[in-house]
Amino acid sequence: MTPETASMTTPSATTTSSTVWFLNGPNANLYGLDANKTYGSDSFPVLQQRCESKAASLGIQLHFVQSNHEGQLVDWIQEARGAAQGVIINAAGLTYSSVPILDALLSFPGRIIEVHMSNIWRREAFRHHSYISKAADGVIAGLGGDGYELAIEAMSRLINRGT
Repeated sequence: MTPETASMTTPSATTTSSTVWFLNGPNANLYGLDANKTYGSDSFPVLQQRCESKAASLGIQLHFVQSNHEGQLVDWIQEARGAAQGVIINAAGLTYSSVPILDALLSFPGRIIEVHMSNIWRREAFRHHSYISKAADGVIAGLGGDGYELAIEAMSRLINRGT
């Protein structure tokens, strides 16, 4: 899968499905290629496959996308307004600077989970402040690809609980 394209998993016909959009920001398409493994060893396509499998097992229809462009992420959040019960977002480097993404998330009526591959609080000081957290119901950080799967599990619980 190339960046800025989407993939949908379709749950089995016997399950009641929710739709979740999983948005990945700049350079997420390079995961697994980092020499010092800051973001783990799984490539982006491997992470996507893991997420699609997890979502399908939970009866979630997953819309998994990546873009290096802030405006595209804002567009996807706006599109999710009428199409999804939840948004999971790894805004990557835009986490620390993007008011437009924050504003779009604040207008989203469903649940929001912020996720990061690395522990942003163990890194440079500028990474310790997230604009995304202001809109998020929860944050998962520092667990690599496992954090992506945990975010899908947590989103399923949030949606099913309705709280």
